[in-house]
Amino acid sequence: MSRLPVVSGREIIKALGRIGYYVRDQESSHVHLRHPQRKPLTILYHKEIARGTLRAIIRDAELTVEEFRELL
Repeated sequence: MSRLPVVSGREIIKALGRIGYYVRDQESSHVHLRHPQRKPLTILYHKEIARGTLRAIIRDAELTVEEFRELL
C-alpha cells in the first residue's frame, strides 16, 4: 500500500472534481460535495488534512490510494 500524501482540503476538492464531484454548499469549514452516481462527501477545508481522514474520504469516494494520487 502506498503512503498517503499530505494534502489540503482545496487539493482534495479539485482532485475529486476530476471524477465528477461538485460543490453543493459550504457550512463553515465543511464543504459538501455531490456526484450523480457516487455517495455524497463532506471535506474539511483546512490547510492540511490528517492521513486517517484522507483515507476515509478516499474509501468513501470508492477509490484506491493509487487512483487518488493520479487525480492529484
